[in-house]
Amino acid sequence: MKIITEYFKYLLAFIILVGAQSSGELLLAEPHNAPDSTAVTVLFAGDIMQHTPQITAAKINDSTYDYTPVFKYVKPIISKFDLAVANLEVTLAGEPYTGYPQFSAPDELANAAKDAGFDVLCTANNHSCDRGDNGILRTVKTLKKTGIARTGTYTDSIDFRNNHPLMIHKNDITVALFNYTYGTNGLPFHYPAMVSLIDSSHLVSDLKAARRPGIDFIIVYFHWGQEYQSHPNHTQEELAQLAFNHGADVVIGSHPHVLQRMEYYAPSDTTNGQLVVYSLGNYVSNQRDRFRDGGAMISFTLSKNWNGHRVSNPKYHLTWVYTPMEDGRKQYYILPVTQFENDTTLDAASLSKIRLFSNDSRELFGNENRDVPEYPEKL
Repeated sequence: MKIITEYFKYLLAFIILVGAQSSGELLLAEPHNAPDSTAVTVLFAGDIMQHTPQITAAKINDSTYDYTPVFKYVKPIISKFDLAVANLEVTLAGEPYTGYPQFSAPDELANAAKDAGFDVLCTANNHSCDRGDNGILRTVKTLKKTGIARTGTYTDSIDFRNNHPLMIHKNDITVALFNYTYGTNGLPFHYPAMVSLIDSSHLVSDLKAARRPGIDFIIVYFHWGQEYQSHPNHTQEELAQLAFNHGADVVIGSHPHVLQRMEYYAPSDTTNGQLVVYSLGNYVSNQRDRFRDGGAMISFTLSKNWNGHRVSNPKYHLTWVYTPMEDGRKQYYILPVTQFENDTTLDAASLSKIRLFSNDSRELFGNENRDVPEYPEKL
């Protein structure tokens, strides 16, 4: 019976082909065995920062630092996804280690991010040049040594060509990831060190070049906007639209250090679906003011089959930075809000603050998000 069925499938394909040829058109019959659907689940997080108290908290002795506790409560979430990306808003420029205003964090920070499950760190931001050209070069080399991919800053033009965009291959899906920043706090860089800066004409040409066979999806990570503003400005909105108009599927933002809205538009005849996240806020930092003491992760799915490509299932995951005193010094933990907002083992002040953050965030997203709900699962 199977042989007979296969015979009729081939016969039907032959009839379609002959009929097309006789009419003067060449139509290709649908493949006998269309490829199965394949998908990549993706997670993006916001700003990984290292202020001086965070460096102090991670210090074990004069030469050793440990950041793994920072990520231990979000690691189970990160590990669920095929691809995880965050913004590294510090340099790994070596000693002396310093916080704001010119950051240089211990290399162990990158090790801990990798251990937590992050596959890629974006490095183009306003602090890329905090330690000059050598800081850019050492950051790139350290991430390479750590085994974590990156894009946004480069060691020379060859590195730029190879990693702008960063090509990510996962589950038979290829993603092109671009990373740009609005500036570097007025600090210059000089060749061979390179930083990818936002430029509308370069953005258009980059996206045009990336929209080619073999690349399934394009993601753009912008470092943009105004600090501490809960609403995107006109420039952000224009850049997002420009990116979408020229082929981007997903646009993610950082820099404001507070959350800004998320918008999802389902696939149509002309798009694979489009997702924009204007700001994911602080993933981990020492900023403790209202709205700045937490952030969000955004997850979504990239899928394809013989019939097309699709961006789908966007969900946000609120996170909040817990800073208890342990052994006489402040510690830092990224907490999933849904897991801890009702955890009475937290001290009263922290419980009040995580609830205030969750209420503020849900009010913002409830009023302004478009089709991006909260991830409901509690771990």
